Amino acid sequence: MILLESGEMYLETILVLQQRNTNVRSIDISEEMNFSKPSVSRAIKLLRTNGYINVDPSGYITFTDKGEKIAKDIYERHQVLTEGLIYLGVPEDIASKDACKIEHDLSKETFAAIKKHMKKFKDSKKKQ
Repeated sequence: MILLESGEMYLETILVLQQRNTNVRSIDISEEMNFSKPSVSRAIKLLRTNGYINVDPSGYITFTDKGEKIAKDIYERHQVLTEGLIYLGVPEDIASKDACKIEHDLSKETFAAIKKHMKKFKDSKKKQ
């Protein structure tokens, strides 16, 4: 199954919430994303059914290996793109919002090139 942008956003949000709180439930996702509880419930069911997450009897959400890899990949894209946009002079809040829009549609090749360029830039800054 191909994971759509909305599914990637849910996985990224779960990762961010886990980094902040360790334990994540649907209500946490609903509050973070400002989505209705029924919308989040449907998304969680789809993510669980398709093998991206597990939900224990208490409602706590954890990743499968597949789900965690996607979440980390999307989050890395978000971080690198945000940093690159800030470097270009975009205010941080706008850079983060724009990175969120870009991160899902960028090819692997283009992202790899951006990431490589950002690494060279950071390395050159360290030498100064």
